[in-house]
Amino acid sequence: MPAKGSSAALLYTAISLAAALLFLAATYATRKPYPLLARLGGAAWVFLLSMIITMPLVISRAARRHGSPPPS
Repeated sequence: MPAKGSSAALLYTAISLAAALLFLAATYATRKPYPLLARLGGAAWVFLLSMIITMPLVISRAARRHGSPPPS
């Protein structure tokens, strides 16, 4: 994998992980007695959806930044 691809993968994974951790922190901040499985399942769902959303955005921006056309 080229350097731009690995840096893009690292970036969208980090963004998605941060969103999932933010969701998990928000569930604890509400002080409501959510079950642990609901908290972890929600965080996993946020991570998955964030990956789906950020992956094409970050890849196309990284491709533009490195001067190559985005993958089609």
